[in-house]
Parts: sequence; structure tokens; C-alpha cells
Amino acid sequence: MNPHLVSTTILVTHWLIVVGLTLRVITRRAPVGVSVAWIAVMFSVPFIGAAVYLLFGEKRLGRRRGARTASTMDAVMRWQASLRQVRNETAAPLDLLAERVLGFPVQTGNDIELLDDFNAIFDAIVADIDSARETCHLSFYIWHERGRTIDVADALVRAARRGVQCRALADAMGSKQFLKGDLVRRLRQEGVQFRAALPTGSLPTLFSRVDLRNHRKIVVVDDRVAYTGSQNLADPRFFMQDSGAGEWVDAMIRVTGPAVAALDGVFAFDWSVETGDAFDPPTGSACAASTRGTAVQVAPSGPGSRPEAIHQLLLTAIYAARHELIMTTPYFVPDESTLTALLSAALRGVNVTLIVPAYNNSLLVRYASAAQYDDLLSAGAHVALFKGGLLHTKSLAIDGETSIFGSVNLDMRSLWLNSEISLFVYDSGFTGRLRSLQKKYLDNSEYIDLDSWRQRPRWRQLTENSFRLLGPLL
Repeated sequence: MNPHLVSTTILVTHWLIVVGLTLRVITRRAPVGVSVAWIAVMFSVPFIGAAVYLLFGEKRLGRRRGARTASTMDAVMRWQASLRQVRNETAAPLDLLAERVLGFPVQTGNDIELLDDFNAIFDAIVADIDSARETCHLSFYIWHERGRTIDVADALVRAARRGVQCRALADAMGSKQFLKGDLVRRLRQEGVQFRAALPTGSLPTLFSRVDLRNHRKIVVVDDRVAYTGSQNLADPRFFMQDSGAGEWVDAMIRVTGPAVAALDGVFAFDWSVETGDAFDPPTGSACAASTRGTAVQVAPSGPGSRPEAIHQLLLTAIYAARHELIMTTPYFVPDESTLTALLSAALRGVNVTLIVPAYNNSLLVRYASAAQYDDLLSAGAHVALFKGGLLHTKSLAIDGETSIFGSVNLDMRSLWLNSEISLFVYDSGFTGRLRSLQKKYLDNSEYIDLDSWRQRPRWRQLTENSFRLLGPLL
């Protein structure tokens, strides 16, 4: 065969693929930075760039999963409408937008407890499972088969043996090793209904995007008490000890009151989509309102019908800040609009503080994050590097009055791709407790000095700025 003809054919094929996929990227109207990054990858790496885009460039959840999701939404919306019967008005500017884009109203009359020690978190979850009479529902991105996770599994076994309906979801990628292990087999044998969320493999890869993950952390017992936050079912003394980042540092919220039903409804939706079972929402009969009453709004997010929702809500929260904004996140890779909102807040005099781990388990994220610090520091924001391990808590405290707490990182994966869960808490008392926790993190942190930061080696600055260009793809 003529070598010139072969090379010409390959070149023409490459450009036809690139032009076709570029048109597809343009018509799908993703955020500009994401679109430009994907086009650059496809132009720069012949054929491989196109293949990577087809695997990871679009939010494909699979046709059958999409059909199950669509068929469930009418029932979900009718159930959400029933929650509005308990809504009281709040003064927070955020709640109306959250309700309009996600469907969940503010629910008053909740008692919420902030837990920041992993042993206390596991002790509380085990105690509540041991008190269960009807249902135990658990959903975690990571299940890890060592340490305190075994205590939770034992409690589930005890509950299943006394006739409690126990259902559990584990993300198929985050819990890949766990799902192959002995502990999950034991749970299933004892009657715990255990499912892998968003299963992976060669066949699913052809029809759905494998890096769209269920990153939620939810526990609900008897529609009476619920937990959410950043803690996976992983004992930090044993989990990822070879990453060089230290033990993971997390926090969870324990909730009693009407918001428990909303959290259980999010679990019920995920369970329905994964199993094909009919959506079976909680009645909320066990979720009596407290007379003390904290206003809570449940905010699930993900790549479904409104993938931009949590991004819009975070931008609204940042722009609403007037005095103080304190954030903790392990992964800080913001898009341009989020970074602009933070810079604008700092420049208008808001006391903006970002707390991130000094060492991260992802080298790419570490460099991409560091590329943002100069802009933040120049605008007057504070950046603190936590020295006590991999700070995994995701929190935002606004003006001492409003808190956002849950599983959402300040990166584009959490904001656009993963299924996440957040609580919007409109209460100065809880926000004060969250600020005290953030202060404890700050006491174990080192602030970055702008002048010293600018003296870091040139090779590192170049590396950081290079990885910043990959931010939309991380």
C-alpha cells in the first residue's frame, strides 16, 4: 500500500473526527473553560484525545438509567410538594433559589449535632442502628473493610437478624475493593440488601461515563435520625495510609426532625434508580419537629436534569456574603466564575478564608489548587494550609448566620459531575459551632504569606500554572 496514501488517510480521518467532535462540543454548551479544554485535547493528541473525550467528555448515565430516572421524577416531585406543607418562611436569600432548582423546601424544627471525631461518628451511627426497629438506609462513596467499618457492619447484621429492613449503597468505583471482599458477602448473607451504585466494567463504559460517581454520604435510621457530611465508611487509621497526606479528617451532622425525611427521600431515589424498584418515599411520620427548631434545607445535586444547580447555589451564597466567608475543602479547583465570586467577595471587604490540606492525596489537584492562591492572596483573601492530616471536611460558613455542609468539594467534579448531598443550615447557633470547628482547623494550620509564596521556585510556578489549564478536566 502506498505509504503516502496511508498517511493522508490517517490525517484526513483525524481531522474529520476532530471537526465532528468539536461541533458536538460546541452544540452541547458545556461551560466555556471545559469546552475549550476538551477541544485542545482533541486537537493536540491525534485519535487518543478523541477517544478520551468519548469516554469522559459527556455526562452519559446510560439509557436504561436515564429512563429509570425520568420515570421516577414525577413521583419525586409529588413527594417534594408534600414537604412544603411544613415550610415556614426564613429570611435567608438562598432558600427560594434552592427550592426552585432542586425542589426541596426549607424545613424548620430540626435538631442538628455537629460531630468532628471519627470515633464519635462511628459510635453514634452504631448506637442508632442498634436502636432501629424498621429501617436502616446507608449510602457511601467509600466503604473500606477495616477498623470501625466492621462495627457498623456488625450493627447492620444485628439489625437484619431482628427483622429490620437494611439497605445499603456503595459507589462501584470508590468502594471497588470492598465490593469484592468478605465483609460485603457476609452482609448479604445476613439479609442486608447491598447494591453497587453506578456499576463499572467494559460493557457499562460503552454506554455511560465511568467517572460519574455517587459521592453522597447518608445514613437514615427509622426515618427518625439521619447523618450526612464528609465521613466515608472508612477508618482513617487504616485508610490510604500510603498516600503521604496523613489521616483523613472529617465531620458529620446528626439530624433529627423533618429534614430526616428529605434525606431518606434522596436515598430512596438513588435506590430506585439503581435497583429499578418503585420510588418509595418516607412518610415523615417519625420526624416530629422540635420546639427549638433549626431551619434546614436538603440539597442533592448531580449530573441529572439540573447539573448546574449546586454551582448556582454556591455562587449565590458567595455573592450574598457581607462580612465573612470561611471555607474548608480538600480539593480546591474552582471554575472561573467561582474564583471570580471569591475574588469579588475579598475585594469588597469580606473576610474570606480558605482552609485546605497542606498535603493532598492527588498530586494533580495539589498543583492545580496552588495555581489559584496568588490571585486569592492578592485580593486580600486568606489561605491556610492544614497540617493535621488530609482535611476532608467540606464546609462553608457565611456571615455567622448560614452554613453549607456536606459532600461537595470546591472543584468542578463535585460541582458538575458527581451526585452529592449538602445541607443548607439557616441558623446562627449551628453556624457558630461550625465556625468553632473551622477555628480548630485554623489553629492547626499555617497561613500562606503572599511575598513568601511568590518566592517559590520557577519550576513549581510553571508546573502549577500548567496543571491549572487542566482544571476543567480534573
